[in-house]
Amino acid sequence: MLLVDAHLDLAMNAVDWDRNLDLQVEEIRQAEGDMTRPGRGNGTTSLPEMRRGEVFLSVVTVISRTARPGLSTGAASQEISCARARGQLAYYRVLESQGKVRIITQAQQIDDLLGAWQRGGGNAPLGFILSMEGADPIVWPEQVHEWYELGLRQISLSHYGVSAYAHGTGTEGGLTDLGPALLREMESTGIALDLTHLADGAFWEALDRFNGPVLASHNNCRALVPNQRQFTDEQITALIERDGIVGAALDAWMLYPGWIRGETSPQVLSLASVADHIDHVCQLAGSCRHAAIGSDLDGGYGTEQTPHDLDTIADLQKLSGLLANKGYSENDIASIFHGNWLRFFTNVLDEKTTAE
Repeated sequence: MLLVDAHLDLAMNAVDWDRNLDLQVEEIRQAEGDMTRPGRGNGTTSLPEMRRGEVFLSVVTVISRTARPGLSTGAASQEISCARARGQLAYYRVLESQGKVRIITQAQQIDDLLGAWQRGGGNAPLGFILSMEGADPIVWPEQVHEWYELGLRQISLSHYGVSAYAHGTGTEGGLTDLGPALLREMESTGIALDLTHLADGAFWEALDRFNGPVLASHNNCRALVPNQRQFTDEQITALIERDGIVGAALDAWMLYPGWIRGETSPQVLSLASVADHIDHVCQLAGSCRHAAIGSDLDGGYGTEQTPHDLDTIADLQKLSGLLANKGYSENDIASIFHGNWLRFFTNVLDEKTTAE
């Protein structure tokens, strides 16, 4: 079944980790066989494997945090973060110039891509919607218009720690002084706001101040796995009321209570837990309209930190059977696999095109 994945850090893997994503996953693992850092030799995602798994459209990121007190890694300045993110963007543009991918910026392009894959996706490009994870590469709020012209269509304000615009994962607080200004500029362009990674205070402030489209690209449920990184039922319900969508993520510590990185074995966790988080969102909504997938596969980790029954991104297809076992119909599963994200991003891109 065709699948849309709302969060993949492909350029980070290629540019920062020096992975050749044109290779098969097994070839990448072999090339990293003598590396000992987490995630190395255990990758799950490459362009051929995305094709095999029918991940025909994905939201792909540029990401470069700026270092601040309490955040151990990151660029020395926002200007450097901006330059690094532009380098990641250049990677996607090279793939596009080779015909391997198509960067989607308009609603009609989604329809064209879907039609090509429905007719048989063997020769069709993979579709990419550009997102920024953590807004540090936007050096000043008005620069978001420049990023829009470069193809950016989605932004999250923060990642881990505190960004120039908001408190993020592992911190407590709201928007910074610059946060409201960035939200205003985003709203004027039609760029979607990804609420993922925001601290609770920042989540509520951003939701209150931003009137444009909102989503959670890769987020799970705090009711199932208690941790600040997840959303409470109240937060998920607020997203649902704004017609937003929550993409289920596959990072093990977001799926298994008490997971300890580097210690807990993947054998304790299966893809059934991913289906549980999807189902929880559907139960809160009273329908499947607001649940989808945002895998975050290879987001700084590999199979050492994913469900044991996932070898590559193609195994996301196993969620179809797991959801069917929970009573979801084929139409419901199609909505979760691709229909909900297609509707959401068609509306996002169509709204801006109409305004122009």
